[in-house]
Amino acid sequence: MKPAPFNYAVAHSLDDAQKALAGGQNKLVSGNQSLGPMLNLRLARPTGLIDIAQLSDLRQVEDFGDRVRFGAATTHAEIEDGLVTDPTGHWMRDAAANIAYRAVRNRGTIGGSLAHADPAADWVIVMTALCATVLIRDPDQGADLRSLPIEDFITGPYSTGLGPDDVLTAIDVPRPGQNARWAYWKYTRQVGEFAKASAAILSDPENGRVRVAIGALGREPAILSQPQALLEGQVSPIEALQDAIPDHPVETLNLHAVALSRALAQLEERKENDA
Repeated sequence: MKPAPFNYAVAHSLDDAQKALAGGQNKLVSGNQSLGPMLNLRLARPTGLIDIAQLSDLRQVEDFGDRVRFGAATTHAEIEDGLVTDPTGHWMRDAAANIAYRAVRNRGTIGGSLAHADPAADWVIVMTALCATVLIRDPDQGADLRSLPIEDFITGPYSTGLGPDDVLTAIDVPRPGQNARWAYWKYTRQVGEFAKASAAILSDPENGRVRVAIGALGREPAILSQPQALLEGQVSPIEALQDAIPDHPVETLNLHAVALSRALAQLEERKENDA
C-alpha cells in the first residue's frame, strides 16, 4: 500500500514546527522510520508532514559531565559509530548497533523512536533502564524546556506525555559510575524485527541507580520495584515479573522471564570479566 495524499514542508526553526502542529492535522517527521510504515498502511493519515531532521537545535549533543544531552534528531547510526559522546562508554553504541538494519539506523533518530513509543522499540527500554530524562518544548512555556523522567514520558503503547503542540527536543542520559554494569537482551524471531520480549538492567551503586526494566509488553516498560532482590538471587525472574506485572497471566510472561534471565547472565559475565 501507499500513503494517503499529504503535504510536505521543511521546518526552518522549532517555532515553525510548533506553529505547523497547531490544529492537530500535521505530524512531525525526522527519520520517518517509525511513522513511514504506518503511513504506508494508512494507519496514520496526517494532512501534512513537517520535516525537522536538520534543525540545528535538535542535532546538538552536549556533555555536561554528569550527563550527556542528545538532540532528538541524533540518528541511531551516529550513536553506533561513536560520532557522538556515549556517556555509558559503549552500552548505547551496542544497543544502537542492534536496532533493525543499517539502512534504518542511518535515518532513524532517538527522539523519533521515543516519541513514537512503540512498546517493543529498543530506545524505549534502553532509555528506561538508563534512567534518562526527556526535554520537551511546550509553546506555552516559551524558551523554557519541560523535563520528564522517561518512565513518566512513556505512558502506554504509542502514547507519551507530549501535548498536541509539544516537540521532544532532547534526551538527557546520566553518566554511570566507573564500576557500573549494564545488560540488555531481547528476543526477536529474525534479525531486524522488533522484540517479542526484552529486558535491560543497570547496576550503578556509586550513583544510587539500580534499575531493571522489562519491555515489549504491549504497554509501557515495567520497572521492578525491588531490583536488588532479583540481582541478589532472592527472587527468581518469573517471581519478579509476577510482582511487577500482576495483571499479566503467568503463561504470557515466560518469554520475558527468559529475557530477564539472559540479561542477568550478561550482567554476571561482565562482573566476572571486570574482576
